[in-house]
Amino acid sequence: MKKSKVFTFFYRVLLCVVLMFGINSMLLSVVLEKWYLSFFGVMLFVLANVFPSVAKGGYPSFKFRMIAHGSELLLQFLITTLLSCGIYVYSAFQMLPDSWIKWAISLGCAVLAEFVLFWNGIISVYCSSVQLGIKHRVIGLLCGFIPIANLVCLGIIIKITMSEVNFEIDKAELDKSRNSQKICKTKYPILLVHGVFFRDSAYLNYWGRVPAELAANGAEIYYGNHESAASVDESAKQLAERIKQIVAETGCEKLNIIAHSKGGLDCRKAIACYGVENMTASLTTINTPHRGCGFADYLLTKVSPNVKNKIAAAYNAALKKFGDKNPDFIAAVTDLTQENCNKLNTEVFDSPKVYYQSFGSRLNRAGNGKFPLNFSYNLVKYFDGANDGLVSENSFPWGAKYTYITTNGKRGISHGDMIDLNRENIKGFDIREFYVQILADLKKRGY
Repeated sequence: MKKSKVFTFFYRVLLCVVLMFGINSMLLSVVLEKWYLSFFGVMLFVLANVFPSVAKGGYPSFKFRMIAHGSELLLQFLITTLLSCGIYVYSAFQMLPDSWIKWAISLGCAVLAEFVLFWNGIISVYCSSVQLGIKHRVIGLLCGFIPIANLVCLGIIIKITMSEVNFEIDKAELDKSRNSQKICKTKYPILLVHGVFFRDSAYLNYWGRVPAELAANGAEIYYGNHESAASVDESAKQLAERIKQIVAETGCEKLNIIAHSKGGLDCRKAIACYGVENMTASLTTINTPHRGCGFADYLLTKVSPNVKNKIAAAYNAALKKFGDKNPDFIAAVTDLTQENCNKLNTEVFDSPKVYYQSFGSRLNRAGNGKFPLNFSYNLVKYFDGANDGLVSENSFPWGAKYTYITTNGKRGISHGDMIDLNRENIKGFDIREFYVQILADLKKRGY
């Protein structure tokens, strides 16, 4: 259970008192001429550094316990540094110049203690936190030796990491409270289908933290395992074979498909053309360019054939090493153009036996999109208006139900955010809970 605010406040006050005693125990020993105080001070200081949090449980995993550990120590570092500075300024007036050696030794011990406190905390959060990201880690390193700026930066790091821990504790408590409901245990298993230029991997999940959250709430999950880049037709054939394989091996009869980006186009064709209509209960498309990407048209038109062929050759060669048998960069991009998507829409029809729904999102400004979406956002906006960094708003809708998602303020939700690509906790939008509710709705509908 997450600690109450009152308990947290008093515990931090107690921890601060213990650390202050440990950090300044040498000065107390000198002033009071009781040298055993420094021994007890060192012992308490070490214990406070090893066990900065009184909670034995409540953390979802050891990783989050480490983040909490580091956050608490960094907060105490800020507080004790400011208090100790005041103590040593005051003691300087009392002890200098007569006892300057004792004062200097005491100060040196205090600086060493603060050094240990800081590095214990910063290493813990740098090695464990996901939400800090590369940007805040780099800023922290750059500002580390700039007075005032380093304290401001440290305050931001503490805020981010403490929020990360509290967010995960809340999620763990939510999942625990509804564990018996198994709200993601749909009648039919879930097939997650990736978009273009990615592969399903056992080492780096395309869907981020989503599959684990769905499984924790009862979902049975499978993956498309198709090529990273191929034409819609070729991808559809591969996915149809995968669907038949899962149904044959498990006896589940049907699957609920959730497909991101180009994967939605691939699945629509697989259902309509390659014999898996009766094996598909529902298709949910996430940020799929059903009416194409003007961005893709622009690239194919403006980039010279020589450059396109070199990029394609490099991509195809690289992905063969990662497991693709016959990657086709040009075919994949070409099938994302508005012309080809409109052609697909006139040739491929939805099955009345399948429930279709779609979701799309909007990135509110370029700067909030991770690379390369921060570059492509303005180009897509120029051609097609509001977009997620790759696909425009008017291209998302498909099926009986369409939901458009964004956040208040400047952030918004990007193409990558919709699959938890960066594992980022976004204010106003919980990506994991978003998918939990999709499955909960499918379960209510009988799928």
